[in-house]
Amino acid sequence: MSTNTQNDDNQEIDLSQISRKIGDFFEGIATKIFRVILFFKRNIIWVGILFVLGAGLGFYLDKTTKVYEHQIVVTPNFGSVDYLYAKIELLESKIKDSDTIFLKEVVGIKDTKKFKDIEIEPIADVYKFIENKEQNFELIKLMSEDGDIKKVLSESLTSKNYPYHLLKFVTLNETDYEKTVSPILNYLNKSDYYSLIQKEYLNNVKIKMAENDSIIGQINGVLNAFSSNVNGSQKSDKLVYYNENSQLNDVIKTKDQLVYEQGQHRISLVNLDKIVKNNSEVLNIKNTESINGKMKLILPILFISIFVLVGYFKSFYKKQMAKHNA
Repeated sequence: MSTNTQNDDNQEIDLSQISRKIGDFFEGIATKIFRVILFFKRNIIWVGILFVLGAGLGFYLDKTTKVYEHQIVVTPNFGSVDYLYAKIELLESKIKDSDTIFLKEVVGIKDTKKFKDIEIEPIADVYKFIENKEQNFELIKLMSEDGDIKKVLSESLTSKNYPYHLLKFVTLNETDYEKTVSPILNYLNKSDYYSLIQKEYLNNVKIKMAENDSIIGQINGVLNAFSSNVNGSQKSDKLVYYNENSQLNDVIKTKDQLVYEQGQHRISLVNLDKIVKNNSEVLNIKNTESINGKMKLILPILFISIFVLVGYFKSFYKKQMAKHNA
């Protein structure tokens, strides 16, 4: 009986101690909050000055320092995708090294100090990747057998071979096509090797188109002759039988394929006029991410926080000095 009574007393003592510690904890928090209030009350003038100073400076920086993003959709032709990525990596390294001479004289960018960053990434378009290319479709199937299809499509081995790539760069002010886009594209299209490849490729396309036109002309001659024979037979009194196994349908299908191929070649001549073809540009997208455009809010908080930390350090130093002297 006495043992049970002793256990109850111990439990009551433990509960009272826990309750007292919880009360002390919240009391300590309340004391610290009250000290912070007293600190701001004593230094209200300095806090006000720092707030106004930070807000004013922040408004000025937000107005004068604006970050803009620009995007160009490009197509590397003649197997120049690795060449394109290498050129962008070189350009990015020159920007990080602040090599304004290279940017101005080699690339042709005028306002080099405002040109801050550049990068490139593939535009995932698996349908274009396998369009009319059965070998690419078989490659995707083969690679996806041993892994996740999403991972396969995002790997550099696959993604670099997508037809379209997004080129992005950043400036500290607005720009236009002539100031930045045109110099960058000219820089990317300077290659003696790929210029020769382009010349021979275009010659091959034109030769192929001429041959296709010749074949289409011959097919038209055959079809015209057949039509004349049919019309002549219909005027005579003789019954004409047509062989169902004739190659007339094959001839018509061949012509249809050649006409489609000619259309594709004409589109190719438009897209292959450059080594790195620019398809579209979107310029002067204002960047409001991170701290861009938010300095009017960040600077007042930053200045006041520094002031509070300095005040806390001074108070801490005085207490420690008093302990040391004692």
